[in-house]
Amino acid sequence: MTVFSNVLVVLDPTDSQHKALNRGLELAHKQPCKLTAFLSVYDFSYEMTTMLSGDERESMRQAVIHDRELWVGELINDARNQGVDISVKVVWHNRPFEAIVHEVLEQNFDLVIKGTHNHDILKSMIFTPTDWHILRKCPCAVLLVKEHAWPDNGNIIAAVNAGSEQDHHQSLNQRVISNAKAMAKVLQGKVHLVNAFPGTPVNIAIEIPEFNPQQYNSAMRRHHENAVAELASQFDMAEQDTHVLEGMPEDIIPALATELDAEMVVIGTIGRTGFSAAIIGNTAEHLIDQLDCDVLALKPANFVSPLAKH
Repeated sequence: MTVFSNVLVVLDPTDSQHKALNRGLELAHKQPCKLTAFLSVYDFSYEMTTMLSGDERESMRQAVIHDRELWVGELINDARNQGVDISVKVVWHNRPFEAIVHEVLEQNFDLVIKGTHNHDILKSMIFTPTDWHILRKCPCAVLLVKEHAWPDNGNIIAAVNAGSEQDHHQSLNQRVISNAKAMAKVLQGKVHLVNAFPGTPVNIAIEIPEFNPQQYNSAMRRHHENAVAELASQFDMAEQDTHVLEGMPEDIIPALATELDAEMVVIGTIGRTGFSAAIIGNTAEHLIDQLDCDVLALKPANFVSPLAKH
């Protein structure tokens, strides 16, 4: 079966292991798809050379692009010889995430594969890494790759927000589970459904003497267990493959991923931007650094990228 058919693989010249490319090729061997090996290049010094005319600067840019195209061509040569449908695209752009999103919008890619690095927490609060921009603004699915392998019979976690009655969360839950099950068929793996629910708010327990935290907790757990059971039944999933756990998703999901030695976590992200993103962030963003496996991030069906031309 084909889950993704038109895949943009983002190359990183500083990654000697070429995690994203290897993952893209692995996907192409497991299911039919077209790959595009993509590289965004930029050299500020070329733009600042006042001695050169506009045409000369453009000629130098094209020379750099051509050089990088040859480099990418060498990387994918073996795959091409093995019959993989893979092309090369190198662009000149000073903001890699914008180049990636524009390419997705123009060529209708349904998946972006990108290797990820461990983010410095302090830097992440001040400077938004390219990964996070892509998570927020890319309209298609994004697979952020780490070194973790994709062995057969592995585990895939579908992380849902089953307790929410908001339409966009319910829609995302459906997309997350559908994609997790589809990827499980491709990888010959098994899907686990996980839902985290918040514990008793301490401030309420302190401020309202008659508040019964145990009763509240039991009611909250039942609500989430019932919601997860309903989702599981919709997708013919066994009860033993569902996990309803108390805590924050960014704590619960990595712990379960470690326990199950998961190959992938599939998660929905609503793509906050601006001030709310800086203050609140997205669960997917908090998860990236804490997971040792791949993260497949999905947007709601009606998501429109802020970089889309109106």
